Amino acid sequence: MVSDYSQYAWLIPLFPLLSFLILTAFGRQTKEFGVYISIVAGFISFVIALLIFFERLGGNMENYTWNQFEWLKVGDFSLSMGFEVTNLNALMLVIVTLVSLVVNIYSKGYMHDDDRITVFFSYVALFTFSMLGLVISVNVLMFYIFWELVGVCSFLLVGFWYFKPEAKAAAKKAFIVTRIGDVGLFIGMLLLFWYMPAHALDFTSIHNAIMDAKIPGNIVTLIAILIFVGAIGKSGQFPLHTWLPDAMEGPTPISALIHAATMVAAGVYLVARTYDIFSASPTAMTVVAVIGGFTAIFAATIGVAQNDIKRILAYSTVSQLGYMMLALGIGAYTAGIFHLFTHAFFKALLFLGSGSVIHAVHTQDIHEMGGLAKKMKVTTWTFAIGALALSGIVPFSGFWSKDAILSAAWHGHPVLFWVGLIAAFFTAFYMSRLFFCVFAGKAPNGQKAHESPFSMTMPLVVLAVLALLAGFVFTPFNPWMGTWLTGDAVDEDANWAVMILSTLVGFAGIGLGWLMYGKRSIPVDFISGKAPWLHTLLYRKYFIDELYDVVFVRSLKRIGQWFNRFDDYVVDGAVRALARGGFAIGQLGTRLQNGQVQSYGLIMLLGLLILALVLAGGRFI
Repeated sequence: MVSDYSQYAWLIPLFPLLSFLILTAFGRQTKEFGVYISIVAGFISFVIALLIFFERLGGNMENYTWNQFEWLKVGDFSLSMGFEVTNLNALMLVIVTLVSLVVNIYSKGYMHDDDRITVFFSYVALFTFSMLGLVISVNVLMFYIFWELVGVCSFLLVGFWYFKPEAKAAAKKAFIVTRIGDVGLFIGMLLLFWYMPAHALDFTSIHNAIMDAKIPGNIVTLIAILIFVGAIGKSGQFPLHTWLPDAMEGPTPISALIHAATMVAAGVYLVARTYDIFSASPTAMTVVAVIGGFTAIFAATIGVAQNDIKRILAYSTVSQLGYMMLALGIGAYTAGIFHLFTHAFFKALLFLGSGSVIHAVHTQDIHEMGGLAKKMKVTTWTFAIGALALSGIVPFSGFWSKDAILSAAWHGHPVLFWVGLIAAFFTAFYMSRLFFCVFAGKAPNGQKAHESPFSMTMPLVVLAVLALLAGFVFTPFNPWMGTWLTGDAVDEDANWAVMILSTLVGFAGIGLGWLMYGKRSIPVDFISGKAPWLHTLLYRKYFIDELYDVVFVRSLKRIGQWFNRFDDYVVDGAVRALARGGFAIGQLGTRLQNGQVQSYGLIMLLGLLILALVLAGGRFI
């Protein structure tokens, strides 16, 4: 069945691009209405994405591919550009456009007093365009171009408040660390180009080549792992996770956009988009699953000791992305994409909710907050829904997607199952800790807070509804999403043991958080008092940043200093010596050629004298 709307998918990234161009061209002249340009552009893109999505729900839609624009031709090789629409990227188009739209609306209130508000919305528009272009890319090279553009936009947005040294440092860190991963992706892309029949790079040809075993198995494994290195960088997986928490220095709406639907989601989407390559290599699948599982529990343990509200949510994102990678690595493709789908809504909700709190109390330290439930009811209730969804409490969306991953791990991957379950406990604990510190108890002296404006609370309500209901598209009782996403019939049996265990673990984490930070029957310094070394280890994030600073940053600085000295004293020294020699010869020439007759006569006399001595010496010899 051929789609009517998919042929217009190229319009979806076009409108954010037009918004960026208009806001950039007219600058401050659009300050009063620039936000509306960005919102309208986002709304149009969202509507088109919805039309494509709903049309593809109607039946067995064929993948739509337009690959007519010949971009590069060398001899017999040609590379065409275009776009492609599948069920996977139709879903991603809805996620990206929806989250981008609510972030734009929210930013109208949050960034209202910022002098560079027009620049902010232009960057957001370019960021959205980059991600949407990445989603509909028809081949790996086109994907890589937009992949790099997403990285550039993240640098601009994380460092938006460039006058803050922390923001500048975070932007540079995000750019450099993700570039490390991008090198792996680039090498994987080169290998893919070299070994693909006719050097084709479009996703359809890659699928066919893998299915027909046209690429040697060891090369497939190497390509898959190199592609995953790129995903590790963008999606903040261990060991390239360090940039993501520091990216919190950017405006909070950007944190929501990066963490929910754009940059960090790009890594998971990359693995899903090239899943044929991964599924052909058991070794690569194991690497993905192990890295994902380790990252999930690693980041969750760090989250329990952080005090910055946005950093807690940032480590939560790293952990949840680990869940998604774990799912993809054990072959639970639908479960991984399903968790990406639900996570986009409740994580955007939590970040925007934290922005509402920061907007009201002007601090990010949860220990300097309290009692906000009485003053910010909409923010409180919507944040509670997001926290329960993230904690995996039934019937919120996070419960169904987390349960799908744990159920898949239950069969054949017991170690990863228990890792995921323990990470779920820590997640529920640090979210209850955050919630009770911020919204329960008494307000600190001098704290004045009020509910955020409608432009900020309305997106919270929309996302809260989605965080509550989005999970019902893929449950053991309604496996619709799995069938639609893969095209194969999915018979998802309810694993009651896993569902009960995960529910008990979630409630246990929340209960412990309530006893420590709500009821205060357990001292909040219980761990730091009994095992201060453990608290320090978690608070300092296992000293990974310090380790990288010693092993990589300082050593590379020293190497750079040595090369600088070599360049200064050897390379530039040789050049300077030649220059000085030429200058000295020139000065000597100017003294000889000074225009004075008596000097010329003296030189001639000396020359004759030297010549005579030479001739006389020759006679004696």
